[in-house]
Amino acid sequence: MRVSSNHIAIRVIQDEHDRLSAVIHGMQYFVRAINKTAKAPEPKVFRAMMLYISEYPEKVHHPKEDQYLFSRLRLRTDQVNQTLDELESQHAQGESQAHALECALTHYELEGAAAFQPFFDMVEAYAKFYFSHMGMEEDAVLPAAVKFLTPDDWAVIDAQFAANADPLAGGEYKESFDKLFSLIVNITPAPLGLGPAI
Repeated sequence: MRVSSNHIAIRVIQDEHDRLSAVIHGMQYFVRAINKTAKAPEPKVFRAMMLYISEYPEKVHHPKEDQYLFSRLRLRTDQVNQTLDELESQHAQGESQAHALECALTHYELEGAAAFQPFFDMVEAYAKFYFSHMGMEEDAVLPAAVKFLTPDDWAVIDAQFAANADPLAGGEYKESFDKLFSLIVNITPAPLGLGPAI
């Protein structure tokens, strides 16, 4: 169940989780469609999704959580330290997982059907990992933050999440990632996206 809050950081985190969930669901949809029909969508669909998950969580989302939200929460309570330890460990694994997923995609593009099963398995494993990760943050960390953080903590955290830097464009993150997300939606076949059905 989601936390209802007026804090900018919580709204940003939940919005980012929604977008990441949509992209990861899209990746699952494609590998499942290929598995069922053996018809591959355009490679640019996967590549756009890979760019999004490689750049967005690793360079924008996770660093702000670790540096501001998690660190401040550790100062106020030890009740969620084990969860924070696990989440920080998962953050550290995220970049290597995204890289491995991209390698599996490249092998599939080059080798075709012979490399599909490892790619399929990796997409499903990544989705399971990431949905569990986001669930831990929303079920344990955000409620604890609302309960234990002070107004001064929130002033710092909200300011940081309101001003995320865009690693793709060097400016405000929202416009560039909105464009990338729109591209993904527009080139993703129906029923998940707006593109032609596969």
